Amino acid sequence: MFRPYIPDEARLPEMTFRALFLGTLLGMVFGASSLYLVLKVGLTVSASIPVAVIAITFFGLAKKLGGKDASILENSIAQTAGSAGESIAFGLGVTMPAILILGFELEIWRVMLVGVLGGLLGILMMIPMRRTMIVDQHHELKFPEGTACAEVLKAAASDSSRQAAGEPVQGESDAARDARRRARLIFGGFGIGLLYKALNVSFKGWKDTPEVVLGAPLKGGSIGAEVSPELLGVGYIIGPRIALTMTAGGVLSYLLLIPMIRFFGDPLTTILAPATMLISDMGPDDVRGAYILYIGAGAVAAGGLIALLRAMPMIWRSLAAGLSGVGKGSKADATRRTEQDIPMKWVVLGCLGLIAVITASAPLHMNLLGALLILVFGFLFSTVSSRLTGEIGSSSNPTSGMAVATLLFTCLIFLMVGWTGGQYYVTALSVGAIVCIASANAGTVSQDLKTGFLVGSTPRLQQYAMLVGSLASALLLGPILLQLNNSSTVYVPAAQVAPGLATDASRLTASARLEGPQAAGDSTTYKVWQKPDAQGGPEGKYLVAPDGKAVWFVDPGINGTHHKRPDGTEVRKYDAPKAVLVSYIIKGILDQQLPWTLVMLGVMIALVLEMSGVQSLSFAVGVYLPLSATLPIAVGGVLRWLADRRNNRLPQYAGMNEEELQAAGDRSEGVLLASGYIAGGALAGIVIAITAGVMTNFDAAVTAWAENSNPFFSGPAADLLSLLPYAVIMALLLWAARERSTP
Repeated sequence: MFRPYIPDEARLPEMTFRALFLGTLLGMVFGASSLYLVLKVGLTVSASIPVAVIAITFFGLAKKLGGKDASILENSIAQTAGSAGESIAFGLGVTMPAILILGFELEIWRVMLVGVLGGLLGILMMIPMRRTMIVDQHHELKFPEGTACAEVLKAAASDSSRQAAGEPVQGESDAARDARRRARLIFGGFGIGLLYKALNVSFKGWKDTPEVVLGAPLKGGSIGAEVSPELLGVGYIIGPRIALTMTAGGVLSYLLLIPMIRFFGDPLTTILAPATMLISDMGPDDVRGAYILYIGAGAVAAGGLIALLRAMPMIWRSLAAGLSGVGKGSKADATRRTEQDIPMKWVVLGCLGLIAVITASAPLHMNLLGALLILVFGFLFSTVSSRLTGEIGSSSNPTSGMAVATLLFTCLIFLMVGWTGGQYYVTALSVGAIVCIASANAGTVSQDLKTGFLVGSTPRLQQYAMLVGSLASALLLGPILLQLNNSSTVYVPAAQVAPGLATDASRLTASARLEGPQAAGDSTTYKVWQKPDAQGGPEGKYLVAPDGKAVWFVDPGINGTHHKRPDGTEVRKYDAPKAVLVSYIIKGILDQQLPWTLVMLGVMIALVLEMSGVQSLSFAVGVYLPLSATLPIAVGGVLRWLADRRNNRLPQYAGMNEEELQAAGDRSEGVLLASGYIAGGALAGIVIAITAGVMTNFDAAVTAWAENSNPFFSGPAADLLSLLPYAVIMALLLWAARERSTP
């Protein structure tokens, strides 16, 4: 029988208030940064090890200040509660912005309900499978991130924990000192990312996106890079292969497709739909908004479906193996502390209660069929997600592909029963969103339970910690998502995009006023018109006067296309590539409202890549995103390649195979500093975005000063000078990643 690090008979402090509070707080922090990343580039990175290291450090500082030392089981509870935010952020960021793209309001109660219900459902559905997947298949399912996190916790175990584990206690161990040093790297990276982003964006210290627009022969093309710490950190963590593949997609868009469109389109004297202006008058961003976005979305959709089809044999094996263990007894003794789960009766009652809430929730536009689909797909894909996580890890788990499959089947069922109106968009999306969050959280829960199994945690207490952490993160991430959208929303004069557009105002019931910086210039209450098509002007939300004349076109912060307010103020938008894929699946199946020629061009790009032996999804995401977002990810990937290439020559890595070298690189100090860059830069970006609508005078004054007096921000050398601060954080990352030779 497997013996955990802390044996079953040992009794150490475990689910204490401080452990639960700290873990929940860290889960909110890393969940917020993950949400920011998934909206910008459609990616998240694992937070388990950074949360564990930070928890160890905080408790170590508390001991030095006279507090009680934390046991390894307390650190495990903190890590468990803190990892929940990441998976919920991914599910919300992938699905909920599609509401805006489909032309509906991003209501706070809808977002929070989806986050809470999906997160809790994933945890409850994983509990019956724990003994089969974690205990009985311990040697078969490795759960790589969970195993690595357990090693971190054991390395920094306190004296009392070592004593309980039967290890000799000889004062502070080298491993504990090493854990504190690694924590300093995370905190240092967090501080650097936060300071860098604040100086760059808030105080206009240097240009944040240096760019060069090309002339002939690549007329219309451009090369730019957002010199931000969080994207540099993402590239370092995901590694060179995925990072460079994504950037190759951006190169295709900005150095091939856009110049081709300009070359063939400049002579045209008429507007080529779906654009609203002549191609000869377009800049690179205009061409991207009118044509490339649809091509990229088609490529992402095809890449996602191909990835799902490629994974189908593994998914089928995982599903069959997972379901075969449900309802069977485990070889383990359920009376032992380390084998105690939340009682099954409460799990069943909890699942039934959640389904009842889902069915009765008005914001979800749910019906009985939708609730049943959530129950079926939620259970199936939670099972699949849990097992796949054990086999290939969280980072390779095709969660978004499972969300795509859920949406496809749901929309096809709706189509068969004749539910094709716009009111069923939200129902289908709610089904997909809850299943996506549930399956993502089930995978994260599995990793945490594996960590607890290895160190000797009580599963029941871990499950309680997960429920608390998921609930808190879901309640926080919903408002953050709305604030990020609202702070970047632009009210465009309707005469500018749809001159003469009008509707019957007597049929409109909802009303709204301008919000944010533009509200100071117009306090009128307007009728709200959700325009469903592109006839006479862009589809989307309009604010309409009592006579029916459209006054303002509301361009959302997420997936919006207008980057300047009428007064010239720059606005940062969020591309949310995975949410676009979700919206296009719903529109394409239920109402066929897409420019299919452009979408099919993207599909063909993905097919050509697959025929060439290149996995197309990462490339397709790069086609959709601006090159300025993927180029810094490539820079981070190249830094990771340089660091790993140097470190792999050291004696301690001699004889390791490729998989072992990759795992060692994933635990390296460079990854910890990159994690700090991500958290600090992303949280600074959130705070800056939310406060931008409040500190308008400050922002305008700083911008005016920078444009007139700061050569790093404005002027002929600004693009080049802005790379100097970026080079500093690049050099720091390479320096931190250098390891010393050990015999």
